[in-house]
Amino acid sequence: MWYGCGNTSLPNPSTVRVGLKADGRIALHQGAVDIGQGSNTIVTQICADAMGAPIDRFDLLSGDTSITPDCGKTSASRQTFVTGKAAHMAGTELRRAILRLADACKCAETVFGDGCIAVREDGKQRTITLRDLPLDRYGYVLTGEATFDPPTSPLDENGQGIPYAVFGFGAHLAEVAVDTELGTVQVLKITAAHDVGRAINPTLIEGQIEGGAAQGLGMALMEEFFPGKGENLHDYLIPTAGDMPPVESILIEDPSPVGPFGAKGIGEQAAIPTAPAILNAIHDAIGVRIHRVPATPDRIRVAILAARTKEKRG
Repeated sequence: MWYGCGNTSLPNPSTVRVGLKADGRIALHQGAVDIGQGSNTIVTQICADAMGAPIDRFDLLSGDTSITPDCGKTSASRQTFVTGKAAHMAGTELRRAILRLADACKCAETVFGDGCIAVREDGKQRTITLRDLPLDRYGYVLTGEATFDPPTSPLDENGQGIPYAVFGFGAHLAEVAVDTELGTVQVLKITAAHDVGRAINPTLIEGQIEGGAAQGLGMALMEEFFPGKGENLHDYLIPTAGDMPPVESILIEDPSPVGPFGAKGIGEQAAIPTAPAILNAIHDAIGVRIHRVPATPDRIRVAILAARTKEKRG
């Protein structure tokens, strides 16, 4: 599979603000909505690394439009890539402001303490007492703010252009067991390889891959909507923990020249190749193609019987 991260050929900006408090703590204003994918953690990690500050120094301010800049919608696998990049840029800007205050070069080390920052360079140290400094219009000693909008362009009359700044790539392998008499399918294992650019938080990425694989398995084998009927989770079947096989995640890091530290998005991507992998595995196991999902037992049995009838006639 391949998948474009962010909005298609449209402006797609995120803005992040990060402020250094007089007590030495760091306020991160980011409006990305974390719906379980881990953006609160990822964006903070990226900003902390850009600043060279420990993550436990950060106070996260999010989910409130009155105190955070606009980070756009949580969709299109864009928050790690777009908001993460804005956080990287804002953190870098704040670090530069700290170094300018200390008259130090960019290679200097910063150590954040309670109410102070120690800047170390060439064996020398300068300590900045933050409480002695005036506050800016945001109420911070120093503030860094940055906006990132992925470089894209609309497609022309020939279908040429740059609809996405970054693409993710991946491939899934499914191992299945098929009962040819009942038509049932058991998925034994899913192996999922994804180019994530840079794995900012490998555990969260694996969680996204496992969640996407679960959605793909549901699409392949059980999820089907009938208007007027499947309007609850009794009639509309989704995978449970008992339906999920082991998922082996293989993280490939081919850094993006655009994303923060080379990172790409992963959100929707893991759902794309799972169902085709399962359908291909069914074909490999019993020699029939299922052309309509979900591949329910009755459809598999119909395909098996049709194949047998064709063999007899042939």
